[in-house]
Amino acid sequence: MNALSAAAPLQGFWQLVHGPLAHWARHRPDMVALQSEAGSWTFGELHAEVEQRSARLVAQRAPQMLLLDAGRSTLERLVDFLAVIHSGRCAAVADPDWQPAVRQRIESWLPEQPCELESAAPTAAFYTGFTSGSTGLPKGFKRHHLSWTESFRVGLQDFGPVVAQRTLAPGRISHSLFLFGAMQGIWYGCGAVMQEKFSASRCLATLALGDTPCLVAVPSQLLLMLQWAEHRQLAPIPEVELITISGARWMRAHTPALRALFPKARIIEFYGASEASFVAWMDADEASGPQAVGRPFSNVKLSIRPTGSDAAENALAEHGTSHASDGLIYIRSPMLFMDYVGDAHDATAVLRDGDWLSVRDMGHIDERGMLCLAGRQSRMIVTQGKNLFPEEVENLLASHPAIAQVSLHGQADALRGLQVHAVLQWRPQTQVPSALELNQWLRERTEAFKVPRQWWICEHWPQTASGKTDHGQLAQALRARMTALTDAGISPAQLPALRPWQS
Repeated sequence: MNALSAAAPLQGFWQLVHGPLAHWARHRPDMVALQSEAGSWTFGELHAEVEQRSARLVAQRAPQMLLLDAGRSTLERLVDFLAVIHSGRCAAVADPDWQPAVRQRIESWLPEQPCELESAAPTAAFYTGFTSGSTGLPKGFKRHHLSWTESFRVGLQDFGPVVAQRTLAPGRISHSLFLFGAMQGIWYGCGAVMQEKFSASRCLATLALGDTPCLVAVPSQLLLMLQWAEHRQLAPIPEVELITISGARWMRAHTPALRALFPKARIIEFYGASEASFVAWMDADEASGPQAVGRPFSNVKLSIRPTGSDAAENALAEHGTSHASDGLIYIRSPMLFMDYVGDAHDATAVLRDGDWLSVRDMGHIDERGMLCLAGRQSRMIVTQGKNLFPEEVENLLASHPAIAQVSLHGQADALRGLQVHAVLQWRPQTQVPSALELNQWLRERTEAFKVPRQWWICEHWPQTASGKTDHGQLAQALRARMTALTDAGISPAQLPALRPWQS
C-alpha cells in the first residue's frame, strides 16, 4: 500500500494521523476524502484547506490544546480537527449535547498560554476525547499520534486489505469510534462518509450504492438498520464487504439477520476502550458464548490478575495461557492513551502497573486463547457470598424476545448482602411474560442466585452521550425509589421513572 508495510514498524509520515494526507493529495487529488450531507472535500481540496487553517493557528500562536466548536457541521469539525493536529496542537472534541456549565468546566481545564509549535511529532498529544466519569463530569483522555496510527497499521495487518476501503462512519465525532473511522479513511487514502445526524435509511441507501464497502457502527445503529430494512422489505445489500462493530456488546442473536441483509460482508466485533484503543477482536459467530470478545490484536499482550493483592505479587496469566477464573484484565500495547485531562480523582480511572494498564474490566482467557469478558469491576454484585457480574445476566435477559433494554443492580439486603434487582424496558408490540414465566425462563439458562429478586419497569430509558445504557442514572433512580432519598443534589424529577413489576 504505497510503501506501507502492515507488518513493519511505521516510518516517516505514516507515524502521524494526518501524515498521509499530503501523500494522497499528490497521488489522488480528485478522490473524495470526506463527505456528508453538508458537502464533500477531495484529498487535494482538503489538504490545501488544512494547510491554510493550520498556518493561521501557527501565526496566532494558538494554545497547545483547542476545543473544537461543537456548533459546526461534522464535516467542518473534521477539517478543523485536521488543521489543529497538523499545526502540532491537540484537538479536544466537545459533545454538542453538553450543558453550558459542563462546557465551561471543560474549558477551564484547557491551557490558555500561547504555543510556539509549528508541526506535529509522533509521540505528541493530538487528540483529547471525553467519556463518562463517575463524578458526573465527562472524563477527558489524551492520546498521541502513534497510539492511533499503530491502530490503523494493526487493523490492516489483522483484518487484511478489506479494511483499507471507503468507509461509512455514521456517528458523531464526539464518539471516538466515528472520529477514528474518519481518520482511518484519510490515513488509508480511501476516504470516509459521515452523517451530520444518524439515519438508518440513509446508511442503507449509501451502502447500496456500492462505492462504500466498509461500515463502522455501534450495535444500536445496526439494530435500527435491520428494523428499517425489515419494515421496508429491502433487498439484501451484497456491496458491503466489511462491518466492524464496537462501542457496546453486540447481541449475537441478531447476527443471522445482519448476514442476511449484508450477505457478502465479513462481520467483525472488536473490544476496546477509550484508554486502550484496540484490545481483542473476532469474526462474528452466534455460536460463541456471550462473554467471548476475541483474541488479542497482534500488537497486544494481556494478563489476568487476581484482585485484592499487590500487582507485583500476583501470578499473571499471559495471553495464550488458559486462566479460568475471572480477574482484572491488564493490557500492554503501543496503542494505550497518555493520561487524563482535568479531574484525575475519578473512581473509574484506569489502573497502571509500569507498561501495563487496566480499565477495570474483569474476565479470563479460555482454553482457545479467547478473552472472555465478565464485566466491569465497579458493577460486580456480591450476593449470597458469590460474585455476580450484571453484564452476564443482562446479556441473557436481552436475548428474550419481549425485552428491549435491561440493567441489573444490587440493593442492600440483611440476608444476602446485596439483593439483585432488574430494571427492564419492554419491546413495543410484543407479548409480555408474567414475572413467574420470566423467572423460570432465566433459571433455565443460569444459576438461581443470579435471578433477580425484584423487577422494575422503566418506560423512558436513559442513555449516555455515546448511546450506552446509563446504569448510573438507573442506580440513582432505584436508590431513590427504595429509600425515598436522592444524592448529588438530583431531584426525583430528574431521574428515570421506575415502577415495580409483579404481573
